[in-house]
Amino acid sequence: MLEQQNTLIPNRIVREAERKQLTSISRTQAWVLEQNGLFPKRIKLSSNSIGWRLSDLLEWIESREDV
Repeated sequence: MLEQQNTLIPNRIVREAERKQLTSISRTQAWVLEQNGLFPKRIKLSSNSIGWRLSDLLEWIESREDV
């Protein structure tokens, strides 16, 4: 089902505030999960800014619904 959604949702970059709203986990928890390979990797946008691909976050959220 997510594959169908990806064709409708542009794969844009999500910043920290939106990531937190989408995933409902703290910045620290996201970092810990990312370090353990359990959360999508961040993308470095500049020397002081990061983001995540929306599609990666949506896939992660969908995988958590099965838990």
